[in-house]
Amino acid sequence: MNRKILITGATSGFGKAIATIFAQHGDDCIITGRREDRLEAICNELERKYNVAVYSLCFDVQNKDAVEKAIESLPEEWREIDVLVNNAGLALGRDHFNEARMDDWETMINTNVKGLLYVSKAVVPFMVSRKKGHIINIGSTAAKEVYEKGNVYCATKAAVDSLSQSMRIDLLQHGIKVTAIHPGAAETEFSMVRFKGDEETAKSVYQGITPLIAEDVANVVFYCTNLPDHVCINDLVMTCTAQANSFYFHRK
Repeated sequence: MNRKILITGATSGFGKAIATIFAQHGDDCIITGRREDRLEAICNELERKYNVAVYSLCFDVQNKDAVEKAIESLPEEWREIDVLVNNAGLALGRDHFNEARMDDWETMINTNVKGLLYVSKAVVPFMVSRKKGHIINIGSTAAKEVYEKGNVYCATKAAVDSLSQSMRIDLLQHGIKVTAIHPGAAETEFSMVRFKGDEETAKSVYQGITPLIAEDVANVVFYCTNLPDHVCINDLVMTCTAQANSFYFHRK
C-alpha cells in the first residue's frame, strides 16, 4: 500500500503489533518510543522481513519539546503521514484515591493525555495541508465505566474519549478521520507496568479468561484504516468474549 503510518509507543505490546501489521501489508512506518535499542531492533526486523521503509524516532511523549523537535526533524518525504496511531499510554498502580501516589497520577496524565495532545498537535498540520489523514486514538473500556481503584487512569482514558470526539468535529472540515478504539482486558506488558513488576498480581488479572492479545487490537486498527474514504468508525469498544465491560467477566 505504501502509506506512511506513525505509531507512538511502538517498542512493545499494541504498538509493536500495530507497526507489524501495517508493515506486513506494505506500508512504511514511523515508530516512536523511549527505548532506543528496541526501536532499532524493531526497525531492522520490519525492514528485513517486509521490505518496507521504517523510520525511528526516540523520545518520551511526556516531553513537549522532545516531541516537537522529533516531529520537526522528519525529512520532507516522511511528512506525508496518512495514519497517526496515538498508542503510547500506561496505567500505574491500582489504589484507592486516598492511598494513590501523586507521581503515578502525574505520569498517567502526562503520558495518556498530554502526550497524545503533543504528538497530535505536531502531526495534524501535515494532514491539514493535504486535506486527508486518519488519527487512531487508543483508549480503554476504562473510558466508559469508572471502577474501584481506577480513579485517575479512568479519568485519563475518559479524556482520550472526549478528545477523540472533539478532534473528529474540529478536523471534519479538513477531511481527517478520527477513530477511538477502546480495548478491554489484553495480555501485554501493560499489567506488569501497572503493578510495577509484580508478576503474580499481573497474571491474576487474566485468570480464568482468554484475554485479548496485541495482535487482536492491531487487526482492528488496521481494519478501521482500510475502509472506503467516505466511511469512518468514530468509536469502537472491543473486549474478549469472556468480558462484557469493565465490571463483568465470566471466569472459568
